Parts: sequence; structure tokens; C-alpha cells
Amino acid sequence: MDWVKANPKTVLTGAHFIDGNHAACEGAIAAGANFAAGYPITPSTEVVERFAARAPLVGATFLQMEDELASSIAILGAAWGGAKSFTVTSGPGFSLMMEHVGLAAMTETPAVFVNVQRGGPSTGLPTLPAQADMMQARWGSHGDYEVIALSPNSPQECFDLMIDAFNLAEQYRNPVFFMMDESVGHMTEKVVIPSADKIDLFPRRYTSLTPSEYLPYKPGSAGIPEMARLGQGYRFHVTGLTHDVRGYPAINAQAQQELMDRLMGKIRDNAGKIARTKEHLLEDAGIVLVAYGITSRVALRAVQMAREENIPAGLLRPVVVWPFPEKRIRELADRAKAFIVVEMNYGQIVNEVERLVADCAKTVLVPHAGGAVHRPEAILDVIREVAKWA
Repeated sequence: MDWVKANPKTVLTGAHFIDGNHAACEGAIAAGANFAAGYPITPSTEVVERFAARAPLVGATFLQMEDELASSIAILGAAWGGAKSFTVTSGPGFSLMMEHVGLAAMTETPAVFVNVQRGGPSTGLPTLPAQADMMQARWGSHGDYEVIALSPNSPQECFDLMIDAFNLAEQYRNPVFFMMDESVGHMTEKVVIPSADKIDLFPRRYTSLTPSEYLPYKPGSAGIPEMARLGQGYRFHVTGLTHDVRGYPAINAQAQQELMDRLMGKIRDNAGKIARTKEHLLEDAGIVLVAYGITSRVALRAVQMAREENIPAGLLRPVVVWPFPEKRIRELADRAKAFIVVEMNYGQIVNEVERLVADCAKTVLVPHAGGAVHRPEAILDVIREVAKWA
């Protein structure tokens, strides 16, 4: 935070006509990101291309690494060195980074992973959109852990939510995913960037204890451990092994229980604060569409078309997909007759919706293989069918 406030020219204040990838880069810089590592991969490369060009002008560092494994570990090391760091990738690279996602969760390293999703599996459709990495974001690494994942649906949100992603990473000392898609990444729209003094940033949790008093994994006043400044005499061990409050390996069931309760709890206990949705026409909706990212924009048009036919449909958009907005889904299930989940995949978030609404309402999936977005008319056809019995 101090870096951005002390260097207000790092923020390109004003209105800009830029795409989502470039807006995400500017959001990262506005959030105080001063280190990025990455490996070129379509359709995400523009984010770090712009960061590489901007880095010398704003006192930041960009490293092109030899692959995604190196990129994902580099940002963790940079974070422990005091940087606000991020990496950018797409599907195949995202898969390679999963080992270090688990390491970030275990070591409580604040870092942001940007995934501009494309069609898969494997090499798939490098230049075309999909949304099939959403469950991988939640469950991609092994073991139990919690993550935070945001999904923008416009270049403006690419800027705004990137700041939120860094703030959440710092607030909860957790890896945060920024789940874009090719359409949003390459979409060009007006983006308004406020001045640095209008941007609220969450500062890194640095300890005020002396080196002799400091325990690197002892929860602070907010229940989150504080970090130590590099080069100030603090000595500790950072390990992916189960560890105690000193950071030393503790290979026993009790230590595992205590550590996992805290790692899981810091996100689960605050899920209501982290979760965020945007709603359209839900006041009287008997049919609730659920969609995120670029798909939410198409789904909103289908809702508007349904309303023109006097079908009471509405849209719930998870802005934060993980933690999932469970409370709001359950509230809507008490009065809605059906949920229509629109995804550019063959069914991922729909499983969460179906689990939550249970026997209260019926859940219908409108899938799409990717490569292009849904047609609003196709979604409207499903709404019409559901309206016959809902």
C-alpha cells in the first residue's frame, strides 16, 4: 500500500479504452503488485506483456520464466521477500501450477494466480473461450485447503476485482484465483481508473514483535499469522510439511488437526464476508439463472427477453465464485421454483447449486462446449421450457 501511495503516478488515472487483459494488469499495479513471473500462453499473455512494459516505469519487476512451474514458485518466493506478486496463465499452465497452489495454501503465502480460461482439455482451443477450470480452481491441488476465486465479466471489473484479489490475498494470507475467460480478456470497453488516493488497499500483515518474540505461524489479533520483514533479523523455516507455530515440521495427527482447522477456518468462518454476488430482477423471480464471467452477460440478455414475454426470470451472478454464495442460493431456493445454471462447460458450478437447493427447487444445466459464447435465444428456449412447469 505504501508503495502505491508514495508513487501515485504508477496508477494511470482516467478513462481508457482497453481490453480485459490490459485492465487486469493495471488493476494489479494499482493494487501494489511489484513482482510478476510468467510464461507466455494464449490467451493470457497480454497481461504480463503490458506488465513487462510498465514494470520499469513503476519500480516493479517482471521475470519471464522457463515454464509455469518456475513461474508459480517464483511468485511465492517473491512474496516472502516482501513483494506483492502474481502470475498469469491459461488451462495447460494452470494445471502445472497446482503443486504450488497447495504450497501457497500450506505456507499461507499471499499471491494471485490469474487464469484466462480457454477451451480444453489438453491444448484444446488456445484462442477461444471456455469456463471449464472452475472446479480445478477449487480442487486442483491435493489435500484439504480453501481458496478464494473471483470471476470478472467486463474490462472494468478486471481492473476493480484485481485490486480486490490482492486485498483478499493479503487479508487472509491465502492464494487467490482471478478466473477470467478469453472473451473478457480480449473484450475492449471503457475502463475508468481512479486516482491512487481513491483506491483502498489492505496492507501486508507485518509483525511488530521482536525477532526473539516472533512465531511465524502463531495467529495474530485477526486470527491470521503475521509476516516478518526480510533482512530484519527474523529467522524461521518455511515448509510445505505440516508444521507448528514456529514453522518447524510436526509430523503427527494432533499438529495436522490444529493446522488444518486454522487453515480451513480462516476462509470458511469468513465465507459470508468474502462471498459476493450481483443480482438482476430477482425480486419476484420464480426462475433464477446462475451464471458468471462472460456467460453472465449473455444470460442477462436472455432474462430480459424472458421478461418481455412475462416470464418472471432473474439472474444471480457469483462475482466471488469461491467461497460459493451458499447462503444466498439457499435463500432464493425458499421461493424460486427452478434454477437454470448457464456455464461454458459441461457442468461444474451447477453441482454446487444442485447440492444447495436440494429438494426445494429443480436445477437445470445449460451447458456449452466453449469456443464461442451461448446464444441468448438458446438460453431463452430453456427458460420457456422450464416456465411450463415451474
